[in-house]
Amino acid sequence: MKVENNFAIIKEKIAAACSKVGRNPKDVNVIAVTKYVSNERALEAVDAGIQHLGENRDDGLLSKWEILGNRPVWHFIGTLQTRKVKNILDKVSYIHSLDRHSLAKEIDKRATSPMKCFVQVNMSGEESKHGVQPEVAIEFIKELERYSNIQIVGLMTMAPLTQDKQVIRHCFRKLKALQDEIRRLHLPHAPCTELSMGMSNDYQIAVEEGATYVRIGTALVGE
Repeated sequence: MKVENNFAIIKEKIAAACSKVGRNPKDVNVIAVTKYVSNERALEAVDAGIQHLGENRDDGLLSKWEILGNRPVWHFIGTLQTRKVKNILDKVSYIHSLDRHSLAKEIDKRATSPMKCFVQVNMSGEESKHGVQPEVAIEFIKELERYSNIQIVGLMTMAPLTQDKQVIRHCFRKLKALQDEIRRLHLPHAPCTELSMGMSNDYQIAVEEGATYVRIGTALVGE
């Protein structure tokens, strides 16, 4: 199926989810996750009007960058190794996986202007998932003030792999509550206005719970 058609369906579902909770669909950004598809399919996504592309490996990002350059807004959404920061920093506008001081320090050292970062929070508690634990997230974010080249624009999480929608909803709702708590602190380095949550199987729930960025791969660009 054409990316254009998939995108139209997804936008309809986002609009319906927004309508349920009184949100404006314009406040939800769709990131096409292109890590499993060809450079040509990524180009098709951009030609379909998708403004945001997400990659979780440096080599995949660099390969697609060669073709697309800065036509889309690039998001690095995977676990970022400290030694790979130098490869992607001048290509991406957002990093969704800040979860430790060593990574913050490397980004801060190599960035020439404040990099927009999401702090990844492990809301599900699953050992297989990366991210800071919710109970230490606020303290971690406060400590990031020491890095002048990092701006915490929001929080990111991944819901547990389950068919139980209530479990998924609870995960997203807890992240939203944590975001609200951080915003009330009015930290200059951490406005925390964004929420990156929701993928192909749960983005509608994420939108209902306040997501401003949804990361969609399979349902949008295919396997």
